[in-house]
Amino acid sequence: MGAIKTFTLSTHSRLFSVPDTNKEYLFVEAGKHPYYAEPYRAESYAIVFIKEGGVRLNAGLSSMDVDAPAMITLGPSVIRFFTKRTDLLKMDVVFFKDTFLLEQHVDPLFLTRFDFFENIERPTLPLQEPFLTKYTKIFELFQLTQTTTDFHQTQIIRSYIFALIYEVDAYYRLHAGDEPAVPTAHPLFTKFRQLLRQHYMQHHKLDFYASQLHLAPKSLSAAIKKHTGKSAGKWIDEAVMLEAKVLLQNKTLTVSQVSGMLNFSDQSVFGKFFRANAGMTPVEYRKKLS
Repeated sequence: MGAIKTFTLSTHSRLFSVPDTNKEYLFVEAGKHPYYAEPYRAESYAIVFIKEGGVRLNAGLSSMDVDAPAMITLGPSVIRFFTKRTDLLKMDVVFFKDTFLLEQHVDPLFLTRFDFFENIERPTLPLQEPFLTKYTKIFELFQLTQTTTDFHQTQIIRSYIFALIYEVDAYYRLHAGDEPAVPTAHPLFTKFRQLLRQHYMQHHKLDFYASQLHLAPKSLSAAIKKHTGKSAGKWIDEAVMLEAKVLLQNKTLTVSQVSGMLNFSDQSVFGKFFRANAGMTPVEYRKKLS
């Protein structure tokens, strides 16, 4: 896939206006969210505790309102951005790299056991008691450790992150049968979305996805539109555009290189596609970010 723009921990520390004291993890107590308007990936995992107010989360091609009390869990590969929903917002966030968490762990694949980090269909968790009280206390311990502990701070923070991951997993397992069905969890749409996540970088045409699902292109597009309100072609275009915006934020990549990474035949074709979907050229999009 090549070089992809990611938000570093230092980037997050600047966005939240907190000291960048550690290169492996970052704990933030926030009274507001810095609402970076463009989609991005991060180099770190994130666990967000919404204590008051709410945000609108866009994860991949899914959008959802998240109201307190709730948890958001995001892995590095998830393209995300947030928009404002309420003036009042209080939240705690812990960002951490896998290398930090697993530095002394015997299982290097530990984090892959927890699919809630990469589940873009449902990366949020509405909180109920007694878990809400437990999460509140864990995040209070993060804050206290940051401000009062000089010795073994790194090891203590690491242990709290492990505890938090296990608590989130326990909550999911306990309440798995209580969660309402996802509105878009139609079998055909689910299969289409799985194919799209796997192949959107290389395949932009409806014919490919229709053939994989053994359907005529018109039949697939009509079925997806009936279920979601958007045609299959629109879903494909949005997935490619989301990736294009992330890649274009990396100024070390030329527009031609971005075009090649997204498997367009040439830069001109990519430019026309981008303008048709964003109302501006890739170069204009980059200038807007400057």
